[in-house]
Amino acid sequence: MYIKEELRIIKRGTEEIISEEELIKKIEKSRKEKRPLRVKQGFDPNAPDIHLGHTVGLRKMRQFQDLGHDIYFLIGDFTGMIGDPSGKSVTRKQLTEEEIKKNAETYKKQVFKILNPEKTKVVFNSHWLGKLSFSEVLKVCSKYTVARMLERDDFSTRYKEGKPIGIHEFMYPLMQGYDSVAMRADIELGGTDQKFNLLVGRDIQREYNQEPQVIITLPLLEGTDGIEKMSKSLNNYIGIDESPQKMYGKTMSVPDNLMTKYFELVTDVSLDEINKIKIGLESNDLHPRDVKKRLAREIVQLFHGQSAAIMAEEEFEKVFKNKLYPEEIKELILKKDDLKEGKIWLIKLVALSDVVDSKSEARRLVKQGGVRINGEKVSDPNLDLTVEEGMVLKIGRLNFIKLVIK
Repeated sequence: MYIKEELRIIKRGTEEIISEEELIKKIEKSRKEKRPLRVKQGFDPNAPDIHLGHTVGLRKMRQFQDLGHDIYFLIGDFTGMIGDPSGKSVTRKQLTEEEIKKNAETYKKQVFKILNPEKTKVVFNSHWLGKLSFSEVLKVCSKYTVARMLERDDFSTRYKEGKPIGIHEFMYPLMQGYDSVAMRADIELGGTDQKFNLLVGRDIQREYNQEPQVIITLPLLEGTDGIEKMSKSLNNYIGIDESPQKMYGKTMSVPDNLMTKYFELVTDVSLDEINKIKIGLESNDLHPRDVKKRLAREIVQLFHGQSAAIMAEEEFEKVFKNKLYPEEIKELILKKDDLKEGKIWLIKLVALSDVVDSKSEARRLVKQGGVRINGEKVSDPNLDLTVEEGMVLKIGRLNFIKLVIK
């Protein structure tokens, strides 16, 4: 394959390459020495589920993998205990070692839906960061200044506003940079919000007399709300382990203006085809709903196969177009002790469903009209609902729950 073609593949869906000239030199050197490039991306296991936002980087790693390069899926089990301060206006909650281990195991199981397991090296940064002596940590710290740290927007803003910045937060980009030293990385991938950390890696490598890594930043994928970066904590995510029906339904709620971005970043549809879709939408030759249905099929097919994608679409049409219930409905068993004279507070019922994380979130959903009983909208948060066997509770657009009394 010509280097020009390799670059075309690498550049798809990227925001910035620092620098493209260095990348070309590394590829040329790799071919001359017959040595694959070492490509890394770090993932802090802050939550147990991988969603489509994570797959933007994972898919880029797979492209490098298919081009014959060595891929390092780096689980930040050590840095995860610090908490990445990127884009945060307050100090991030530090996870326990147990939480990190549990989430990391889940990550390992999910990433191979995208990466080739036989060609992927899964590494944990505790293997080298956990072994550094205090004097070695001080040596790393001496490679960077507080002034340089405060060039970072989120640190600078918090400092000006008088908000606390923990010393351990300054350590995060240094430790991520040291990862690149320990791994002798040629290329590091990351979201645009990671640019500062990635650049620190280049600087730290120079300080340790290594050739600096090329950094490739990738766009952040907005979630189903169309505003915020996809995140489980914001409940605007599409998880890669979710059922075909839920995955399809969530994709159908993605705003129209994000469809071509989703096609480019999380599907295998060619750029030429995506351009045709874009032109078709602008000229009104294509209906947004039809395009979104194709997007949903493409995404479900990647993780569950073609037949599952077709079935998910049929189910979606049945439920949302024909106003019918899905084939399989989750049951919520209510004990008689949960009821008072056959009634239950609506907010408590919604909270018991496990669809929401708290009663306050349940209250918000009810007030916004996001809860229905047997197809009828209920918007009174103070309602004491008279429960009948077989009632169907609908929460949001996708969650149907049959009530069972025992």
